[in-house]
Order: sequence, then structure tokens, then C-alpha cells
Amino acid sequence: MRDRLAGVGVVPVVKLEDTALSEQLADAFCGGGIPCAEVTFRAAGAGEVIRRMRAHRPDMLVGAGTVLTVAQAKEALDAGAEFVVAPGSNPRVIDYVLTRGGVMLPGVMTPTEIEAALAFGLHTLKFFPAEAAGGRAMLKALSAPYAGVKFVPTGGIGPDNLADYLALPCVAACGGSYMSSSKLLAAHDFAAITAICAAAAETVRRVRCA
Repeated sequence: MRDRLAGVGVVPVVKLEDTALSEQLADAFCGGGIPCAEVTFRAAGAGEVIRRMRAHRPDMLVGAGTVLTVAQAKEALDAGAEFVVAPGSNPRVIDYVLTRGGVMLPGVMTPTEIEAALAFGLHTLKFFPAEAAGGRAMLKALSAPYAGVKFVPTGGIGPDNLADYLALPCVAACGGSYMSSSKLLAAHDFAAITAICAAAAETVRRVRCA
């Protein structure tokens, strides 16, 4: 899973209120060269969005985000989520996902939280909220004692600083909601979403192939 995330480089964080738009949004991401989505449980119907995206685009990497409870984790995995992301590190949620054979990316921002995740055997972690928690400087500091850990920073990342984060050796991929903002979704502007994803994909290629 780490390799798949690193291969994409950018994980669009999706809050989709209208599940009927699931297929069009999946097409927009894939059309822009970002065949990936983290469907957040901050919106009702997240499980249905995951199910529809997986059915419509079987080769697309689709996961669940903002998973706070075991019930949400169950719904996500039952819907076919290939990875589960949380803003924090709830041991009950982590244990449930791992027991089900799922991939868990708990949220961390301190050494203590990293070590709690390592105790579960997890080495790919969400760094959240990235910018507010110290950004690239904090990631550089954390990566020194935890050399085997890769991070997926999320929170405050956009086109202006995406390349800087991707350039860090400790970063597997970056999460961002700007690729499918609520404004673009409300306007059904899938062409713009595709264009934004294409620009992000080009940034990944430029940085990772340099």
C-alpha cells in the first residue's frame, strides 16, 4: 500500500455530500492522473461513495478518511475501502482495522503518537494537521529518530507548497482537499477538478523524477 500511495503521490481528500456524483468524481480524478481518493466520513453516505467508486473504477485506490469509530471503520471496510485514515490514533479503531486485515493510517503529530503506531506495526502514518503542527520542519525533525516511518502529511497543503512536501524523503504522499473543493463540487465543475489533478500529477512527476 505504501508503494501504491507513493506511486500516486497525492491523495485527494473528498467530502462528497451527493453520492450520485461518485462516478463522475472518480472519472475526474483518474482523468487528471490521480487515480486515488480518501473519502471522508465527515459527510453522510461516505460508505456508498466508496462502494460506487470502487465498482466504477476497480483500478482506482479508494480509502476512507476521518474514521473516528469502530462502526465507521466497519462501514468503510464493508464498502471496500482499501485503506482507512484517521486524524488521530484511536487504538480500538486501529485494532479493529488490523484484525479485519485492512490497512490503517492513523494520524500523528508527536513522537509519542508515532511510537504508539509503531507498537501496532504501522510504519506509514498520517501527519495531521501538517501546516499547523510545524509543517516540513516538524517532519524533518520527526524523521530523524524514526527513519523507517513514512508520512502522509495532510492539512494546509495546496499547489503552492505541494512540491516542497513531496521533496522530503520521509513523505510517501500528500493529502489535500483542494483538488475537489466544496465549491467545485457544488458547481459540478469536473473539468476543473481534472485540470487541478493534472497539475498535481505533473508536480509529483517533476519532484519524484528529478
